[in-house]
Amino acid sequence: MSTAASIRSEAPQALVGAGLPRGREAGTPEGIEALIAAMTPEEKAGQLTIMPAAKAPALAEAANPAAMAAGMADQEQAVRGGLLGGVFNGDDAAWHRRMQQVAVHESRLGVPLLFAADVIHGFRTIFPVPLAEAAAFDPDLARRTARAAAEEATAVGLAWNFAPMVDVSRDARWGRGVEGAGEDVLLGCLLAAARVEGFQGTGLDDPSAMMATPKHLAAYGAATAGLDYAGAEVSERSLREIYFPPFQSAFAAGAPSTMAAFNDVAGVPCHANPWLMKSVLRGEWGFDGLVVSDYTGDFELVAHGVAEDERDAARLAFDGGVDMSMSSGLYARFLPDLVRSGAVSEAAVDAAVRRVLRLKAALGLFADPFDRLRPEREAPDHAPTHRGLARETARRSLVLLKNEGGLLPLPRDRRIALIGPFASGHDHLNGPWVLFGDPQQAISVEDGLRAVMADPRALTLARGCEAEAELPGGVDAAVAAARAADVVVLVVGEGERMSGEAQSRLDIGLPEPQRALVEAVRAVGKPTVLILKCGRAMTLDAASEGSEALLVAWFLGVETGTALADVLFGDHAPSGRLPVSFPRHVGQSPFHYDRKVTGRPPLSLRHGEEFKARYRESLNVAAWPFGHGLTYGDVTYADLDVGDGRMDWDGSLEVSAKISNRGDRAATELVQLYVHDRAASVTRPIRQLKGFRRVTLAPGASERATFTLTRADLTFVGPDLTWIAEPGRFAVWIAPNAEAGIEGEFELLKP
Repeated sequence: MSTAASIRSEAPQALVGAGLPRGREAGTPEGIEALIAAMTPEEKAGQLTIMPAAKAPALAEAANPAAMAAGMADQEQAVRGGLLGGVFNGDDAAWHRRMQQVAVHESRLGVPLLFAADVIHGFRTIFPVPLAEAAAFDPDLARRTARAAAEEATAVGLAWNFAPMVDVSRDARWGRGVEGAGEDVLLGCLLAAARVEGFQGTGLDDPSAMMATPKHLAAYGAATAGLDYAGAEVSERSLREIYFPPFQSAFAAGAPSTMAAFNDVAGVPCHANPWLMKSVLRGEWGFDGLVVSDYTGDFELVAHGVAEDERDAARLAFDGGVDMSMSSGLYARFLPDLVRSGAVSEAAVDAAVRRVLRLKAALGLFADPFDRLRPEREAPDHAPTHRGLARETARRSLVLLKNEGGLLPLPRDRRIALIGPFASGHDHLNGPWVLFGDPQQAISVEDGLRAVMADPRALTLARGCEAEAELPGGVDAAVAAARAADVVVLVVGEGERMSGEAQSRLDIGLPEPQRALVEAVRAVGKPTVLILKCGRAMTLDAASEGSEALLVAWFLGVETGTALADVLFGDHAPSGRLPVSFPRHVGQSPFHYDRKVTGRPPLSLRHGEEFKARYRESLNVAAWPFGHGLTYGDVTYADLDVGDGRMDWDGSLEVSAKISNRGDRAATELVQLYVHDRAASVTRPIRQLKGFRRVTLAPGASERATFTLTRADLTFVGPDLTWIAEPGRFAVWIAPNAEAGIEGEFELLKP
């Protein structure tokens, strides 16, 4: 029997809801208590159940195959019986209206339905993937794109977003890093808060607001060996210093829900982890919102080996602090009997239902269940405004790694050979986790470049190969195109199915067919711009890295071609910076800039240095470090000033440096501040980012970039696992990236 049919068969037939509160009154504290008191155990379990929408677009159906088990009639009947609290990943406003009509006017208690979705980087208008957007180092930009996505999504009735992903990711092999903000805690915290604020707007009861869900709690990005769904063997100190802070930042910004992670932490699955979900989340942090499972995450407790069967999995998940079950139907099937048998506390179930109903009230669903579903809300065309924002975001996400000889920007009158599996066409532009956008709306690299060239016919196209397969005659055609051109633009990297969930990789370099293509084209000897499309940090072989210009282009969304043309031809200078370190070799993974010094830090690869923390072949440093990115100016750093180098315990310290542009074009530089605690009670990272700011400089201009440090910037999780600061000496850098800059020192004085 399908889950939907099973739910339907248990619907109460003889009960009526006469005299119970309805509408706005039902959403008051008194009304909510009256509803809970009137609910059967089955209806309570229904409020704690969310299922894939029975009517959904093809991309969502592919992502949520369980939706096929429930026909529209089955799902409608489950709603009528009060046995379903919400559905997700539908985008049909008319069907949503019908389902809400059934919930409000045909069910016994009239509790409105909650419509949710995975709106990760845009709804109809697809923005750059979150990792790309993180390269802009601009929380306000992230806030604006989240706001635009919410405006589009709520127009079809969606009120709950399963985003943002705030997992810190430090292993490039893990595919879901594409959904997050990269490897740094500070940047992750700032973007987590910004995205929550963008999704939720001025308040949850605004019809354009989507309830945000920071996910996945916790340490999902620390999957062993970068293997998705694998366990996370991390210390409590690492949890508190690295993986918890972005969640705390998101909750401080007002996020009222969170999602449990698929993985276990130190052997305890997050879906059955009372320490994590109750002691820490609710006890320490005071979180009073909703915890939802990930897709069948409760059901997977059986495979994890901690639950004997599905009934036991439902008990463990609920007792572990997961309020709502997504997709598995386990709560609907087993919670009523678990309550009746005394295996699960009815008071705990009531508390979970109360959290669901309070959020429905906060979203305005009791006051007006159809406010997000008015036909006129679908009518406004946000495309011009939102596409302009998508172009700006894509442009600012581009990271220029290298520009030998000033190859970029390109003159518009050059003969260009545009080569690579992603050089043309609409596929592989939007990136993973796009369920509601139309790929045909994306502007290809070819179309973007031709549109602004002096003579569009001067561009020759050669695909060369597919993303992971050879193309008969492709390399020969690409070599011929390169020979006839003044400059080569190679567009290589990952297809959009090579990053994302369940897309862990053993090799984070280019697939072999692309390596062969790059090597053959580079052998022609023409100046080459290599554009790297990716959803993670990648390694580059000698041929690729030897290209005169290297540009990381991620997955940029609907304005891919126009944004690339803006930067390649110099209408705008590149301004993005790497939010993840690009390692020299996959064997360094997990790799991140703020790693520990060790007791044997290496100085070189000389023979006398061999008993040091290094690899036989290389120092453990990045090929392209966190924070790196060039512009079209020539920026220098000088004259670091730390004042008297003394910070009072309750005081502050100003640190500044002179930033100059020696180039002949204006430059926008992302100036970064790093510190290192020279002697602490717990070993500290080589560097930690403590601030960043933009400086825009005309040719020949200079400006002092100033930062203010306080004791709060110097805290860490101490030996007793609480946050502390300790007096002593600190190194400080003002720098263009995490492995460069000008260094000084200061002392935090004793209280």
